[in-house]
Amino acid sequence: MSKFERYLTLWVALCIVAGIALGYVFPAFFQAVGSAEIANVNLPVAVLIWLMIIPMLVKIDFASLGQVSRHWRGISVTLIVNWAIKPFTMAVMAWFFIGWLFVPFLPADQINSYIAGLILLGAAPCTAMVFVWSNLTKGDPLFTLSQVTVNDLVMVFAFAPIVALLLGISAITVPWQTLLLSVTLYIVVPVIIAQVLRNRILASSGETGLQALLAKLQPLAILALLATLVVLFAFQGQAILAQPMIIVLLSVPIIIQTYLIFGIGYVANRVVGETHEIAAPSSLIGASNFFELAVAVAISLFGFTSGAALATVVGVLIEVPVMLSLVWIVNRSKGWYEMAPALSRRAAQKPAK
Repeated sequence: MSKFERYLTLWVALCIVAGIALGYVFPAFFQAVGSAEIANVNLPVAVLIWLMIIPMLVKIDFASLGQVSRHWRGISVTLIVNWAIKPFTMAVMAWFFIGWLFVPFLPADQINSYIAGLILLGAAPCTAMVFVWSNLTKGDPLFTLSQVTVNDLVMVFAFAPIVALLLGISAITVPWQTLLLSVTLYIVVPVIIAQVLRNRILASSGETGLQALLAKLQPLAILALLATLVVLFAFQGQAILAQPMIIVLLSVPIIIQTYLIFGIGYVANRVVGETHEIAAPSSLIGASNFFELAVAVAISLFGFTSGAALATVVGVLIEVPVMLSLVWIVNRSKGWYEMAPALSRRAAQKPAK
């Protein structure tokens, strides 16, 4: 992780301040940005989202799907946690904390919107940053690549139905046309563009050329993320100044959810007998979020000034410090993890060299 990425929380905090200030000083400019839409999709933000997402997807090699069978236990845990557990536990957290416990402290007209934002965040497991967390925990790089590839393929088909189901249960109107358009714009099209770009670079310059391209694209992706946050907070500034505790309250279910999902994945991998280098990325991919996608869809469905957009941004704010604490836990607990009976049996069954 670069020094710039390590201090992402600080840059997000500065973007909050900058966005609120710029929104106050230049309200007409940001209203013009907000009105630049086609079919409920904001064009300036769509460009920024693509700049965020495409560099991450360029890393993915779909040929790595051939590695999936080698670690079917870890892949199975990843998919079950990410798609059968995580979206639903996040919805429960949102309903409990935002829909009930914190209701007296939040604006009544935004409660459902906050819940929607948290649901979007919970339905978008990590795509890019898991490579960082895997590296910091000495995770298996081939497994990490394989699980991200499988996860992204599942996301193309599962994200919209799960989001629609949970929003419907929450009595939130689901604009299906906008939701499907968002999935196409922010998942399908970027995947195609990234793979075409990746294959062309590999064909012309090989792996060296690809790594050089990624080195150039990664700073652009982070800058696009920060620019998006400035725009969001330019619209959210008045609401935040009126009730600054909103961000703290929204962070509570997100933090609890992060540790819960990590714990489920980490223990499940230990129970099924996966090695520590597989368990680390398998458990961390679900704990982390594809917040770029969540932010984009929240804006498309509910708008810049919505509580949904703000809730997804809170996920960005707490991402790095919380995930670094999980990296610390993974590294410090390796001895305990490898004492699992299932792992001992597998080690004993390996033929002597």
